[in-house]
Amino acid sequence: MDQLDRRIISVLQHNARESTTKIAAKLGVARTTVHERISRMEERGIIAGYSVILNSPEDAPRVQVVVLLEVQQKETTRIIKRLEAYPEVKLCLSINGDFDLLLTADAPRIEDLDILVDDLARIPGVLRTNTSVVFGRRIDRI
Repeated sequence: MDQLDRRIISVLQHNARESTTKIAAKLGVARTTVHERISRMEERGIIAGYSVILNSPEDAPRVQVVVLLEVQQKETTRIIKRLEAYPEVKLCLSINGDFDLLLTADAPRIEDLDILVDDLARIPGVLRTNTSVVFGRRIDRI
């Protein structure tokens, strides 16, 4: 992957439905170049697919938290299975350091997330949690 591929990916991350003609115009290259580069990245698995991101209704604001979990290593797989049952949990990453898992979760009210975090702390094998409320998104490529 070179700089042009990265620039194409950046445009697609912002709008995956952008036409190759518009991408080419934005980047100052030929349309066929963009088309060939996208095809090649798809074939090589660099671009694995495209998705739809649903927008929440204006009247349904969401509160988001980041939760760090320290867990007993032998219980990690079982704990992750339990986490899948919570619809509020949107992302679970294995990390290194003082904590083992990083979660993002959202709900309509902070009170809902307070209950969620209390529930997470009671899962057998969860040793401790650390929660931060998200004030805003500064870069969002998801």
